[in-house]
Amino acid sequence: MGTKIEKLAQMMDRIAASQEFVKAAGWGTARKSLLAGDASNRRYDRLTASDGSTAVFMDAPPNKGEEVSPFVRIAKYLIQNGLSAPRILAQDPENGFLLIEDLGDDLFARLMIQQPDMCRPLYTAATDMLVSLHKAEPLELPICDSDWLVRMTDLVFDLYANNGAGFARFDRLFRPMARLLDHTPRVVILRDFHAENLLWLPERKGIARVGVLDFQDALLGHPAYDLVSILQDARRDVAPEIEAEMIARYIANTRTDANDFQAAYALLGTQRNLRILGIFARLCLRDGKAHYVDFIPRVWGYLQRNLKHPNLAELAQFLTETLPYPSPDFLEDLKARCATHPNP
Repeated sequence: MGTKIEKLAQMMDRIAASQEFVKAAGWGTARKSLLAGDASNRRYDRLTASDGSTAVFMDAPPNKGEEVSPFVRIAKYLIQNGLSAPRILAQDPENGFLLIEDLGDDLFARLMIQQPDMCRPLYTAATDMLVSLHKAEPLELPICDSDWLVRMTDLVFDLYANNGAGFARFDRLFRPMARLLDHTPRVVILRDFHAENLLWLPERKGIARVGVLDFQDALLGHPAYDLVSILQDARRDVAPEIEAEMIARYIANTRTDANDFQAAYALLGTQRNLRILGIFARLCLRDGKAHYVDFIPRVWGYLQRNLKHPNLAELAQFLTETLPYPSPDFLEDLKARCATHPNP
């Protein structure tokens, strides 16, 4: 009982602190409505003032591992380089509160459903945005190197495959190929660069028409990483012909060696989709979010597409033997174990 009372008191204290922050920023009388929550502990509310103007309140609790300072720093960097990240209107890093510019509701994912003929133009705009970002002087950030890439795949063996011993074999096969990427120039990678985190701003010009969100975990890494992120979207199907067209567009506009880039794209696509399989399993098993299991077949399909690259033949054979195929029975069993692993 004592713990519940303490948690309730902490929650009430945080609500009071957030109200004080919003009031001090000049939005105390604004109407608040939930805008979004995500797979992390962050929450976003839209504030609407009496004159119709809006802003977004971000609540990122530090006691749950969240931090707003990286968001602020990276947002400023992106804006300085001509991109449309939300402007910072007010901040309280100690409490994990931000008030940021409202970039609207025209998410790429939503527009692609409402207007399917917008798919190609939107993916083209996003690809061109990456071309521009990757030509900018990189911000100093943590490195996405071979060690990071390997380390981030352990969940797929522990939770999805329930075969932790397989990770050592994966390491031996994957790491030598990943090390080759350590010697290529690094760019800022936003990591969660996909249709649910991009907003269409047609009133702006050029690359500024692409509004970007959820970039606080950005790293320095290989240029193919974010292209994989948007073209192999776990939440929606991307036509293979659009994927191929955007890869070719990126290569042409950056004068990148096509063979090297295609090999890196397949390798990073393999790593990213393995990681997502592990994360979705954790979201179900630990956090009780069973709906993420429904995305697994699509992620599996992307994984198989990447593993067709000739450089990955041995790795493909190992993963085929090690990872369970996401059959309906397997997925139902995963859901049946939802919220049964408190600390995986």
